[in-house]
Amino acid sequence: MEPGEIIPAKRPPAWLGAAALLIASWIAVAVLSLKVRAGSDVVAVAFPPWWRAERALIAAASADASIVRMTAIPALLVVRPDRDGGLSRLYEAGALLTMDPQAIAGCFGADDDLGAGDDLRRR
Repeated sequence: MEPGEIIPAKRPPAWLGAAALLIASWIAVAVLSLKVRAGSDVVAVAFPPWWRAERALIAAASADASIVRMTAIPALLVVRPDRDGGLSRLYEAGALLTMDPQAIAGCFGADDDLGAGDDLRRR
């Protein structure tokens, strides 16, 4: 390097800060909207996506949770957990996430009657 030569500064792109803020706010809104409401009787449970429906059903049953509804996604169930530590038992059985069932209403078909229980949304 010779004296008087300008050294180019390595800076991140100008849009990177805005993109990071957008992604962080989207995640915050998703977390807040999917949160299970206090006193909820029915919750949606997400098991690992590579699990088949049979394994998700067995895991929910092993946590003493009543199956309320199945969804189009095999690893996503709507259940009624036991009042005494039911959510913690669902996590021990392999649940990755519990959420408000209203948040996953798009996973149900209009004429989706799988015979897996009473659909509490229509009451």
